[in-house]
Amino acid sequence: MEENSISVSRIYKLETDSKLKAFADVAFSGIVVKGFSVVNGEKGLFVSMPRHQGKDGKWYNTVYPQTKELKQQLSEAVLEAYQGS
Repeated sequence: MEENSISVSRIYKLETDSKLKAFADVAFSGIVVKGFSVVNGEKGLFVSMPRHQGKDGKWYNTVYPQTKELKQQLSEAVLEAYQGS
């Protein structure tokens, strides 16, 4: 089975002083997943998975990578697109 490439189909940078720096849409395996976020945390930039707010006010991820390797690949692709744009 050939490994599918991961590409950022859109990155939208936010020009604010908030911790949220950008939104990204990522394409892989023939689908586009919208709603990745680039966040400036205590240890630097990281990628947050798409999520939604529940009726209880808490946030819940709507996308779960099956492996740590896939999560790392997604994060690297989004951060590379963010830093290169």
